[in-house]
Amino acid sequence: MGSIKVQKLSKSFGVHTVFHDVSFEIRRGERIGLIGANGAGKSTLLKCLMGEEDYDNGAFVVSEGESIGYLQQDITYADDVTLRQTITEAWQDVMKLEKDLKAVEKAMQAHPDDEGLMNRYARMQERFEWLGGYEYESMSRKIVQGLGFSEADMDRPVQSFSGGQKTRINLAKALVRRPDYLFLDEPTNHLDVDMLEWLESYLLSYGGGILIVSHDRYFLDRVATGILELSHGKITKYKGNYSRYVEQHAQQQKALEKAYKKQQEHIHETEEYIRKYKAGIKAKQARGRQSQLDRLERIEWQPEDESLHFNFKPVEECGQKVLVLDKVSGGFADRQLFDHLSLLLRRGEAASLIGPNGTGKTTLIRMIMGEKEPTDGHITLGSRVHIGYFAQEHTDLHGAWTVLDEIMNDFSYGEEEARSVLGRFMFRGDDVFKVIDSLSGGEQARLALLKLFLQGPNFLILDEPTNHLDIPTREVLEQALLDFGGTYLVVSHDRYFLDKITQRTLVLEHKQLTEYVGNYSYYREKVREAQEAAEKAAAEGQSSSPAHEKEAAPAARKAEPAPAVKAPAKAPAYGQAAKLEKIEMKIAELEATIKMYEVQMNMPQNQTDADAMMELTREYEAAQAQLDEAYEKWEALSES
Repeated sequence: MGSIKVQKLSKSFGVHTVFHDVSFEIRRGERIGLIGANGAGKSTLLKCLMGEEDYDNGAFVVSEGESIGYLQQDITYADDVTLRQTITEAWQDVMKLEKDLKAVEKAMQAHPDDEGLMNRYARMQERFEWLGGYEYESMSRKIVQGLGFSEADMDRPVQSFSGGQKTRINLAKALVRRPDYLFLDEPTNHLDVDMLEWLESYLLSYGGGILIVSHDRYFLDRVATGILELSHGKITKYKGNYSRYVEQHAQQQKALEKAYKKQQEHIHETEEYIRKYKAGIKAKQARGRQSQLDRLERIEWQPEDESLHFNFKPVEECGQKVLVLDKVSGGFADRQLFDHLSLLLRRGEAASLIGPNGTGKTTLIRMIMGEKEPTDGHITLGSRVHIGYFAQEHTDLHGAWTVLDEIMNDFSYGEEEARSVLGRFMFRGDDVFKVIDSLSGGEQARLALLKLFLQGPNFLILDEPTNHLDIPTREVLEQALLDFGGTYLVVSHDRYFLDKITQRTLVLEHKQLTEYVGNYSYYREKVREAQEAAEKAAAEGQSSSPAHEKEAAPAARKAEPAPAVKAPAKAPAYGQAAKLEKIEMKIAELEATIKMYEVQMNMPQNQTDADAMMELTREYEAAQAQLDEAYEKWEALSES
């Protein structure tokens, strides 16, 4: 089975180390998710592997003849480049080979007995077939149509497509050659749910190896067979999908932290002993303890990356009816997007608004905000309802202002007060003087969330709030919304996020609004049941009426009790004769054992194996307890 290998790769920008000694392997059939906080170096790592950035040390080993397809986050196209030209560009080598084949065919007609030409033609034809030359047009059509493009779209300039469509075009370029390996940088950005599910199905049937940079946890749960976490410049590998990673990571961190704290306690106690007795009658014992300390292999442990602190102010009470849509229609002069929508959103409800791109979700939000009038019907907000709006494009931010100006000007804060609230959202030091237009997407999202927090709304309307946010920040936002206490309506393609924070799902498609009383997974289950019922009815030739929707309570997951820690084994009893020599031998043996455990706990393969780490921690603690007891006996014997 083929594979590609990354060996001890390192990259720095000046004095800043992005990553160091990164090693991993991707085999055919593996689908590996690469995760980490914004700024951890994930995209830089991909660029180093694709030759777009030079790495400082290490090696990237790809077997001869193996091909890699690469999806970048943002690609700039010339104004006149069409979709057809973009897809065709991926087949340049095949098209050149096809042209060369025709030239050799022509030469063979002129020289029918030339064996050299015939052999050359046979080799070229074999390679042409291996590269997919006889099916490249049908393969291109299949990929392009699967990603939602029609034949009429093929001659449109790429720049005329929307952000989501450009993402799909970039995906088509990466997928069309069906390479041996795929490197995908944020492939789910701007994709609607239908396209996400198409991509998931495609990748699940893909036979090559895949490396995916993504913050989409639902996508990683569906697709990934392993997770690589890039944190503090190091890579840690976990088996299974994202949910399995969360379990393993928590166990591993808990075991490592416990071992680290235990060792720190031991170091502190030993240093206290040395300070107390280094000049007294126990000086010999103190020197022995110092020798032990000098040989100690220190366990490495770092707390989790710092995240922002986020919670909303207590919400102001409002009327029971927060939002009422009464037969609302809307769209544009030449196109009706939706027709006679009705909805009642009550106080304290958490609802999501989903549907394919282009069905009018943003238009409906603009109408609720009062920025656009419906063509028919009425929209009513309840009494004392105060809306807080998170815009997908952060239109409420002033691009020419600094971060500090944004808060001081919009909320009449003094500099000290503005710096204080900005610090809670990880804008510290000179960061507050950055111009907003120069901020990354994630930084702009954080600033927009801070402004939302400071407004004190009781009805939140959030348009793609998780775009550009890394996983730790998404988790903070989720918890803040769960603790909010008010009402919110969320437009999002982040299915994991929707599962966590919503209890009503509103689906806008075919110009109508359909409601499901549950989260995203509940909605998908009901759609699946309806499809199965329709298929069964069609097979039986009978009409079926919709079954009564019955909510299934999610099964409670019981945490398994942690394995009991072994009681420290007691040191054997010793007689008076030759006691000192025996106990010194025992101490040396225990110190060697502890050093072995410390080395093993620092090994990456053990740090990524939660079960192994917990077992090592238990053994380490047992050996440490024996060593402490042995030292007490040695000191007692030395004094006597």
